[in-house]
Amino acid sequence: MADVPALSGEEIVRLCKQHTLFEWSAQGAVSPIPMVKAKGVFFWDAGGKRYLDFNSQLMCTNIGHGDERVIAAIKAQADTLTYASPYMATEARARLGQKLAELAPGDLNKAFFTLGGAEANENALKIARLVTGRQKVVVRYRSYHGGTAGAATLTGDPRRWAAEPGIPGVVRVLDPYQYRCSFCGDKPSCTLMCLRHIEEVVDYEGPQNIAAILMETVTGTNGILVPPDGYLQGVRDLCKKHGIMLILDEVMSGFGRTGKWFAADHWKVVPDLMTVAKGLTSAYLPLGAVLMSDAVAAHFEKNVFYGGLTYNSHPMSCAAALATLKVYEDDKLIENAAKLGQVLARELARLKERHPSVGDVRSIGLFSIVELVRDRKTREPLAPFNARPDQMGAMAKLAARFREDGLHTFVRWNNFFVNPPLCITEEQLREGLAIIDRALEVTDAAVTRA
Repeated sequence: MADVPALSGEEIVRLCKQHTLFEWSAQGAVSPIPMVKAKGVFFWDAGGKRYLDFNSQLMCTNIGHGDERVIAAIKAQADTLTYASPYMATEARARLGQKLAELAPGDLNKAFFTLGGAEANENALKIARLVTGRQKVVVRYRSYHGGTAGAATLTGDPRRWAAEPGIPGVVRVLDPYQYRCSFCGDKPSCTLMCLRHIEEVVDYEGPQNIAAILMETVTGTNGILVPPDGYLQGVRDLCKKHGIMLILDEVMSGFGRTGKWFAADHWKVVPDLMTVAKGLTSAYLPLGAVLMSDAVAAHFEKNVFYGGLTYNSHPMSCAAALATLKVYEDDKLIENAAKLGQVLARELARLKERHPSVGDVRSIGLFSIVELVRDRKTREPLAPFNARPDQMGAMAKLAARFREDGLHTFVRWNNFFVNPPLCITEEQLREGLAIIDRALEVTDAAVTRA
């Protein structure tokens, strides 16, 4: 296509809006950036403007943009084998399965490959139901597990509403949301009543009816909710007691995002099933997976696994994943996320001290959020839960300021995220935080004054 003239930024946006559908949006309100190239922690629009990617696009380009080692691996695989039926065995599939077994917690030694996180969560639940012979699944309200029909039902946030009534057997519980805790209120320390709440719901639903408890190890788009110590261990014990499968969704939190290979490693919890995607290939190509324990995998030695996907174990994606995992190791990106995560936590705390609109900051590794409020005492959010575009007010102005100043991140309701690629340097991290520091003047102006 070298002889085809490039489209202008305006043409790119116009044609995309005219002929394609943008997700989770009223199309008339969409105003996309015409992104044309990217490298490292930066990307550029068609007009040449540079943006610091402070959200790794959708929390997925963990190794950064345009890594030549991954690109070379994709090219080499294309020269050899572009596609193989999932009934075939390929070298890329063999090596990736072996590598994931090496990296994953405990005895999660077998993988079923998908194209993304939603498919992984759909198949994880299917596996749990097949193995246990039970139907119910316990999930949380502040969760997101994907946009396909089943995964949308498993999701707790308002994105599930359009998919309802959805799949049967889904039971919801509240989350460990310490800033707005329904159980502890203003108590000085966590009581872990959120864990007791799950135990009570399990009793009411009948543990003999529950196939799985599914949760994001660290909640992603619904608030970067880091569980208190003892919570995940307690859920693990509860599942073991009743023969319930524990499924941890690490689609967003996996592959170094929290400063360890997987968020579950912080609490030394080994689930029965773990779902991954995003950072698995750093989004260079689509790929997800369900990782399963030896006991779960053993069930399918003599029992049929009723699942299949045309692009299961796609060799191009497997090759991209293998190269991506090597970049994590060679460049010590997990260690960098842990090290710079400490810097990020300190600087977010300073932002909270300086800006009255900052109600809470939460982070683990390079996985973080800033929650903005109109009043710190009442904790009234600066935009309501599930806010419509016309209700975003100061948050919309903040998003516009970020874009104007060349910072890309995810602004949702009364929150914005700081989730940069794990290859970011301290200097680049501070550059982005300085932009945020200046931009928060916009939301400080909306704070209720006593």
